[in-house]
Amino acid sequence: MLLLIVCLVFFFATHSLRFIAPGWRESMIARLGTGTWKIVYSLVSILAIALVAYSFGEARQVTGMLYNPPIWMSHIALTLMLFAMICLAASCLPAGHIVAKTKHPLVLSVKIWATAHLLANGETSSVILFASFLAWGVVMRILLKRRARAGEVVSRSFVSARYDVAAIALGIVLWAAFIWKLHEWLIGVQPLAM
Repeated sequence: MLLLIVCLVFFFATHSLRFIAPGWRESMIARLGTGTWKIVYSLVSILAIALVAYSFGEARQVTGMLYNPPIWMSHIALTLMLFAMICLAASCLPAGHIVAKTKHPLVLSVKIWATAHLLANGETSSVILFASFLAWGVVMRILLKRRARAGEVVSRSFVSARYDVAAIALGIVLWAAFIWKLHEWLIGVQPLAM
């Protein structure tokens, strides 16, 4: 369990550098160059995700249950995951109305994902993982809102509904792929009994 907590702290620290160590981040970008910084940051991010996944897998084997959610909660979680996948897809595309309305669709996607999984999973390790991501998403949204009020973030002005259609289509395909087999292949758990 301690390993999971340490890995989560590492993940959130690396994914919050802009807020917790902006001066250090800027100095590293200046020293390495933007391209090299992006490569190094991407590699560290992948390592952080891998460490969280590994430590979560280890923690799941030794932790008990905090609560037993009713079976119908899994249906709510599946429905919420559709919206999470659409927001995730929208965050990877140019601005559509989804991006314009949500402001930060990736952060919203993380919050929906975490909430959905908290509804359907009562194991101690799951609660720690998903509650941590939900809290991080809430804090990130607040910090991003403050940056926008300070004029540090410029919202994308061109908005096209075709990107919303693409985000919805991609989100549905990704959601269906996760239900079909992807979740089982990556996580080892089938989200829907077939």
